[in-house]
Amino acid sequence: MKMSLTEVSRAVAAQNDSSEYEGIDITSVAFDSRQLEADALFVPLVSENDGHDYIQSAIEHGAVATFWQADHENVPTDIPVIIVNNTLEALQMLSQYYLAKINPKVVAITGSNGKTTTKDMVASVLSTQFNVTKTNANFNNEIGVPMTILDIEPNTEILVVEMGMDRPGQLDLLSHLVEPDVAAITMIGEAHIEFFGTRDKIADAKMEIVNGLKEDGIFVYNGDEPLLVQRSENLPFTKTFGLNEADDFTAYDITSTPQATSFKVEQIEDTEFKIPMLGSYNVNNALVAIAIGSLFRIREENMAKALLEVDLTNNRTEWIEGAKREKILSDVYNSNPTAVKEVLKAFTAEKISGRKIAVLGDMLELGDQSSQLHASLEDSLNPEEVQSVYLIGDEIKVLYDKLVDVYPAKNLFYFKADQLDDLYEQLNSEIYEGDEVLLKASHGIHLEQLLAKLTD
Repeated sequence: MKMSLTEVSRAVAAQNDSSEYEGIDITSVAFDSRQLEADALFVPLVSENDGHDYIQSAIEHGAVATFWQADHENVPTDIPVIIVNNTLEALQMLSQYYLAKINPKVVAITGSNGKTTTKDMVASVLSTQFNVTKTNANFNNEIGVPMTILDIEPNTEILVVEMGMDRPGQLDLLSHLVEPDVAAITMIGEAHIEFFGTRDKIADAKMEIVNGLKEDGIFVYNGDEPLLVQRSENLPFTKTFGLNEADDFTAYDITSTPQATSFKVEQIEDTEFKIPMLGSYNVNNALVAIAIGSLFRIREENMAKALLEVDLTNNRTEWIEGAKREKILSDVYNSNPTAVKEVLKAFTAEKISGRKIAVLGDMLELGDQSSQLHASLEDSLNPEEVQSVYLIGDEIKVLYDKLVDVYPAKNLFYFKADQLDDLYEQLNSEIYEGDEVLLKASHGIHLEQLLAKLTD
């Protein structure tokens, strides 16, 4: 990006006169003073750490200008300053201005599970015929979305933006910020049920993604989910995906191996699709990409190639070889009951000569339903399919109590959240070449540290 400081000042309705800054250009924006590049605009956000306290660091790292919140004193005099009422709102205003200036088509994606994988798939499909920018990693909140926008190149034709939420109103803000041409919901699960109470309320919050949808915008959703069907009845333009014949894009002939899943789409003849990951649950994510690709008239052969070669964000469901030549199915970024049950189904689908070992950690933000939802995983664990089970965390202890009557003591282990090293020592002593190990937990359990030990 490149904007003059006076243009930035107008875009955010600055409270001070910036005419003296004529001739100063910015080429990037950052809110972390350590990550600034030359000619950057610094945005001091106010949170647990007040960014205003790091203005000197920002100057030393190359900032040529800074926002400054009006309620803060000691306005710096050694760097151009744009005074605003609220620095976060100013960041959002600037991103909205820049988005309108570049004017790409916008595809917005949310869901209780699979939104990052879906974002990657959609971007891969659309990139075969358009210049596409997508959300980096999971920059999907009220800070990350504006930063994603401000990172787009002037030649961007389509922006694929992931949107997360953990409270009512958050997606409403983000949807109005980007005004999507296409909005998609992958699924309604139990993620963040601690804050919402029921899946119905989660669905209500997810549906906020259509609040900023352009007048002729299209809503893409899972037609097999009654909560979404009910809430989309009055929307004029919709496309559905799923496994039922009534859906606009229907998958069938699904076959899965540990490395890939193949399927066909009822509405697309003579094309077999393959994604480089296991699990029929990932087929729905691919169907979102196919549905959106069709809206943008992507050729079928291009969609098939893009899905096969999709570049997935790290720490999603992926097979990794361990130090003992065991196979590790790593899914350590987030977790909820629906996701755990689906990945266990995929993990146990293929028989192997070695043993299957599941390492499951707490599923966070389940609130009052935590015990019930953790206990519900009992039905997905069978000693004939998963020979050993390792559980870690405070919330998942209830599942251990359920499984003590199902698993022999030598094949069932429980560790507290701070006993990751102990878990590794026990697990590592049990692993042999040819075994398969599943790692699945919310990110707060930090199973990525266990993965690093197992692969070192």
